[in-house]
Amino acid sequence: MDYKSSLIQDGNPMENLEKQLICPICLEMFTKPVVILPCQHNLCRKCANDIFQAANPYWTGRVGSAAMSGGRFRCPSCRHEVIMDRHGVYGLQRNLLVENIIDIYKQECSSRPLQKGSHPMCKEHEDEKINIYCLTCEVPTCSMCKVFGAHKACEVAPLQSVFQGQKTELSNCISMLVAGNDRVQTIITQLEDSCRVTKENSHQVKEELSQKFDVLYSILDEKKSELLQQITREQEEKLGFLEALIQQYREQLEKSTKLVETAIQSLDEPGGAIFLLSAKQLIRSIVEASKGCQLGKIEQGFENMDYFTLDLEHIADTLRTIDFGTDEDEEEFIEEDHEEEESTEGKEEGHQ
Repeated sequence: MDYKSSLIQDGNPMENLEKQLICPICLEMFTKPVVILPCQHNLCRKCANDIFQAANPYWTGRVGSAAMSGGRFRCPSCRHEVIMDRHGVYGLQRNLLVENIIDIYKQECSSRPLQKGSHPMCKEHEDEKINIYCLTCEVPTCSMCKVFGAHKACEVAPLQSVFQGQKTELSNCISMLVAGNDRVQTIITQLEDSCRVTKENSHQVKEELSQKFDVLYSILDEKKSELLQQITREQEEKLGFLEALIQQYREQLEKSTKLVETAIQSLDEPGGAIFLLSAKQLIRSIVEASKGCQLGKIEQGFENMDYFTLDLEHIADTLRTIDFGTDEDEEEFIEEDHEEEESTEGKEEGHQ
């Protein structure tokens, strides 16, 4: 392993060194003893033994073994076939250089603060820590699940790299959500401003509408007062004429009543001479009183006031059609109403 060139390529030597010390099986830092394969790749002896046992289930072991030969397995990094003797993985050479580098690295990292919380363990292998991430199933798991378990055929990656990737993705999502929240807040502010402006505009047009209707009310009240005054003047003229006529008839009635009383008293006179002295004049007075009864009279329908009746139905219809619109719509409505009136008048003249 060319550790020097690998360290030079990366700006952070410690992080790059840690990557070089990761076992391809357990995806953790090599656990001593570290063995080197003929292809120059390194494995933890425990991990090498696990994959060797999995590839050679009938191998009985090096101690007290009756096997005449070892077994074989493939390097997990390059798939090179490794042929073992009867000693199995214990016949592989230890990589003391890597072990020394691990010791130095751990000494350098001893000053790092410990992370809080306990490390989660695998449910299937209770003694194994969750140290890898299955990219196929998208779940964290342990190295034993990769070697022997449900994720044997899956593609895996170091937990730390996936952790950093998803942490970055989550940070990006948070930033995106915060930006989205800012946009939503901006929209809410704009909508609140729209609500406020809508209320202000509504209040303004309500005030304008009320003022216009107040003008109409004022015109109607003024016209109403004017027409009521006309009716009142006509009423006073007619009542004045009638009351004067009644007074004339009362005076005439009073004279006639007195004349009747005088005539009755004259009829009671026993002497003919005395009766004749006043009878002639009395008869003449009665005849003149009878002629005087031809006083003023009123014509038929004199008390009628129907000529003050107004036909306001067309005005009421116009008022009912009042609605919000442009001046052009109002002008068109006035023109249509005028044409309808002319058409109605033409039909009435035709009937006549």
